[in-house]
Amino acid sequence: QLQASGGGLVQAGDSLRLSCAGSGRTFSSYAVAWFRQAPGKEREFVATISWSGHNTAYADDVKGRFAISRDNAKNTVYLQMNSLKPEDTAVYYCAATNVYGREEYRYNYWGQGTQVTVSS
Repeated sequence: QLQASGGGLVQAGDSLRLSCAGSGRTFSSYAVAWFRQAPGKEREFVATISWSGHNTAYADDVKGRFAISRDNAKNTVYLQMNSLKPEDTAVYYCAATNVYGREEYRYNYWGQGTQVTVSS
């Protein structure tokens, strides 16, 4: 099970940190990603991190602003979001997979989503 949290209403330029808490002893063996879905748009990839934390990947429009990290001792993956823009407004979902990658079809386990709203 995955539980996403940390969303909220912020102004452009602000920062937020999302958390994805996993349950079970095997969480540390999964790659975890963040996806987001804005109103009227398809869900899109944001960032992913391998089980060890050694490999990460980002969507082009968040590279340099967002950072994904994990603490396997706490069964938690984080998404630090800096310099937020109104176009970052979306529901953010965390998801886990046995096979590291950007593609949504790889991810078997999904959290419930957390709303991020960035005002201009």
